[in-house]
Amino acid sequence: MKGVELFAGCGGMAMGLSRAGIVHARLVERDADAVATVEHNKARGIAHVAHWPITRQDVRTIDWRPWRGTIDLLSGGPPCQPFGIGGKKRGHQDDRDMWPEAVRAIREARPTAFLFENVRNLASPTFRPYLHWILACLRHPDIERRPGESHAAHLARIERSRQTPAWHVVWQVANAADFGAAQVRHRVIIQGVAAGNAPPVTLEPTHSRDRLLWDQFVTGSYWRRHGLPPRAAPEDGPLAGRVRLLRRSRTPPAWAPWLTLRDAIAGLGPPDGQRDHLFQPGARTYPGHTGSPLDWPAKALKAGDHGVPGGENMIRFDDGSVRYLTVREAARLVGLPDDYRFPRSWTETMRQLGNAVPVPLAEAAARALKGRIEGGTRRDEAAE
Repeated sequence: MKGVELFAGCGGMAMGLSRAGIVHARLVERDADAVATVEHNKARGIAHVAHWPITRQDVRTIDWRPWRGTIDLLSGGPPCQPFGIGGKKRGHQDDRDMWPEAVRAIREARPTAFLFENVRNLASPTFRPYLHWILACLRHPDIERRPGESHAAHLARIERSRQTPAWHVVWQVANAADFGAAQVRHRVIIQGVAAGNAPPVTLEPTHSRDRLLWDQFVTGSYWRRHGLPPRAAPEDGPLAGRVRLLRRSRTPPAWAPWLTLRDAIAGLGPPDGQRDHLFQPGARTYPGHTGSPLDWPAKALKAGDHGVPGGENMIRFDDGSVRYLTVREAARLVGLPDDYRFPRSWTETMRQLGNAVPVPLAEAAARALKGRIEGGTRRDEAAE
């Protein structure tokens, strides 16, 4: 399947899609540092990346009509800053809101399928009306918003239309840890498939918190795998009750366990300055910023507008001490391979990784969409 990706960043989504068998015909990214990261790995011949045709360009300057009929999958993560919890929350009034450009790309290129992601806060009560507008536009991209027309009026006009949707669209909030990333990162995932194909379905998790708790506090296999003595289960709180239920069930959950921070960084050892595994001084804790414990998926990597937020992106060790994640450790949390290198500073690189789509989540979504297109029953075939 041929893919085109907008807002490619440092390559997290592109890597997941490539692993799912998507062959990229074009990647577009405006940020010079992110493009430099991809170009650096492309020049080094890293698997998949070596064949990525990336260009530094503003998507608003691109005419997608020459691509019409040639794209199987159009993907991307429009900038999330307008909708993030920590930002100014200006939504569609923010100049960085690129959802209209994503809709325009669909309208002009007419891909067979599309895949977009964004922050969970896009589904919050504050931005839910705008999410409804996005979904309606993706179903009916040909019903364009008129000059001066409000989003609410445009949405109402789309909903009054009797046109058959051009794309089947589903959305969900997905936790990357449920799909094999060692990071609790909730994202809005929007899938679309052109009418005439089997509609997309919401993603089914492959990993679970319950299986991790089972391995830790029912069988103890987690601790043995890491060469550690067994640890006592929590005695109070929601996890304590869940462990008691699991013990009474005597049946292991079917899914794979969540991957923990300890799982992700296994084998790296202390920072040694090799392969982007360099110690970064200055880590400290303060209320609300205590780092990620080793035996749970890491907290979501953060990407501040002015560098890495203080107190975030840290490991909290068993003795209570903390240190910043190295670039290599953070890349493992995203799911990028150890030979994927970062030529920019620690602060800039952590910004890129904080914005990156976890590779396992992108791969799972791409495989699901491929299944609907390649293995699904087309409506016209069913009618015949």
